[in-house]
Amino acid sequence: MKPKTLFDKIWNSHVVDSIPDGPDVLYIDRHYIHEVTSPQAFTGLRKRSIPLFRPKRTLATADHNIPTEHQERPIREELSRIQVETLSKNCKDFGVELYGLGHPYNGIVHVIGAELGFTQPGMTIVCGDSHTSTHGAFGSIAFGIGTSEVEMVFASQCVLQPKPKKMRINIEGKLRRGVTAKDIILYIISQISASGATGYFVEYAGRAIRSLSMEARMTICNMSIEMGARGGLIAPDETTFAYMEGREFAPQEKEWDIALEKWKTLKTDPDAVFDKELNFKAEDIRPMITYGTNPGMGMAIKGTIPHLEDIPKSEQLSFQKALKYMDFEPGMKLEGYPIDYVFLGSCTNGRIEDIRAFASLVKGKKKAESVTTWIVPGSRQVEKQAYAEGLVKILEEAGFAFRQPGCSACLAMNEDKIPAGKYAVSTSNRNFEGRQGPGARTLLASPLTAAAAAITGKITNPADLM
Repeated sequence: MKPKTLFDKIWNSHVVDSIPDGPDVLYIDRHYIHEVTSPQAFTGLRKRSIPLFRPKRTLATADHNIPTEHQERPIREELSRIQVETLSKNCKDFGVELYGLGHPYNGIVHVIGAELGFTQPGMTIVCGDSHTSTHGAFGSIAFGIGTSEVEMVFASQCVLQPKPKKMRINIEGKLRRGVTAKDIILYIISQISASGATGYFVEYAGRAIRSLSMEARMTICNMSIEMGARGGLIAPDETTFAYMEGREFAPQEKEWDIALEKWKTLKTDPDAVFDKELNFKAEDIRPMITYGTNPGMGMAIKGTIPHLEDIPKSEQLSFQKALKYMDFEPGMKLEGYPIDYVFLGSCTNGRIEDIRAFASLVKGKKKAESVTTWIVPGSRQVEKQAYAEGLVKILEEAGFAFRQPGCSACLAMNEDKIPAGKYAVSTSNRNFEGRQGPGARTLLASPLTAAAAAITGKITNPADLM
């Protein structure tokens, strides 16, 4: 039998039909929805008088538009309030489980799916959200879809999808002090560019990847989309199984044993061939920061912004445009540069381990007076755990305020917007122009780097404070 990649094993087992010289009809195990990309899809069902085919396979949450303060009050922004209210009505009408504002399971869609045990190895998972790739950390094929495809899954539990090419990225060796999963993925994107994995589904492998916790693996898979990939995945192992066991909606008792045996087979065969393979050394990775307006414009904190002649000619215009927007110069060092805002949160770094990391660095120190900091848990469960572990007390003693769950300042769809011209060290996933607010300047970084900036008031290598 021909050796197969993990991706091929999962994909092939979910193909319902194949269109000659066209896409596959792919069965979807889990469909996540939120308030932004689902309304038109529900409207489409109503117009055609079609029921939702398998509502138990769909899970809804409110996250993008919700405020992160005073969630007990009506949402002030009209469009946000309408979208959240519309989601509630649609879910009620079509029999979809909704974790709305105030529900103990409410949170960012790509945080709650994993922490509740809905996301499981070997699944196909979709959501009308590009960062659905997060769930690939469990050894699943997870990817974002458009609103018309959301309607397709509602109506048939299937989606038409061309099969991507396969890439494997190996990270061997041991990570340096202060280097996190966020630094790994920012480093990879800086090396291959924001379009370097276009057309591929990426499997991450190697000793450095296997050493990571599940939450760290989710961070890496989350940002696969930022290098153009359709998604990313990591083979499940004992770390995966230990994380999942006992979670609310994971298999229980005898069903757990059956599922576990199946999950243990989910790995790439030794001689399987990828369309492309890349190798990196963990020792080469340093704490990272972005300097431009796409996630590929990243560098080591102790490095310098490239000179124009170091940039391929085809990218020089966009490079110059990005530096003008950021008010930076080629060859400039960013270490020590003053910043205005720090944001800890999002589906990239809003989990309990991220808050632990941030708290570990600020413990016993004080927040810089010049910096506004938003610390936003990714879910109500994360919020509850942060209080239980005493992390919130550590943060408050250092001068930080702990907000309520939501997507928050990752994107300018709610009240948490970075003002024009201000610099924000952000643990989110995108630094596009205006992503965090019109005119906002975003510097992507890890929770440790965000913590270092929050207490020094400037871009600081966290390893120097550890």
